[in-house]
Amino acid sequence: MTYARRALLWSGGLLAATAIFSACGDGSSGSSSTKAPPTTPVPSSTSENNPAGDIPDNQVYVPFSPPGGGFSIKVPEGWARSQSGTATTFTDKLNSIRIETMSASAAPTIGSATTQEVPKIRSGAHGFVPGKVTTVHRKAGQAVLITYRADSAPDPVTGKTVTDAVERYDFWHAGREVVLTLSGPTGADNVDPWKLVSDSLRWT
Repeated sequence: MTYARRALLWSGGLLAATAIFSACGDGSSGSSSTKAPPTTPVPSSTSENNPAGDIPDNQVYVPFSPPGGGFSIKVPEGWARSQSGTATTFTDKLNSIRIETMSASAAPTIGSATTQEVPKIRSGAHGFVPGKVTTVHRKAGQAVLITYRADSAPDPVTGKTVTDAVERYDFWHAGREVVLTLSGPTGADNVDPWKLVSDSLRWT
């Protein structure tokens, strides 16, 4: 075979190989085998997430005394406050603390609470489910405790209600009665906060 013939064959093979390479690996085709680097996951929030109605363990409490004095009691700092007659209410999300004071000639008893107070509560509470009427001892002295369940006030935005677990304490001292009502969603773990508040009452 002549030199010219061999050169011609070599040249044709080179062109064919170039065409095949271009068809398989042309970067302009829009297809690339390069993988994108893995996405770095966004870290989740580290803020405390409490079940609905649970009062945080780090909640701060401050003393409150009503106009005219007579007693003081600790309430959660930062809760919204409202006044209606002799009753002061502190609220935050789904929880409520209501403090009412009045004159009373005698201390309440389990009997008086059962025959007088429970019927009044029943008539004014939607979804009322009775609990127990007992006496408990707190630092301010003995109190009558009425427990029950009832529907909460409707949410101002959604109109929905939840079932509240309610603790109502009747304290008495020297002709003055203080009614402390603690309420929050059924199932919320507020045993310690409610104990702290009810145990903080001091006569002055």
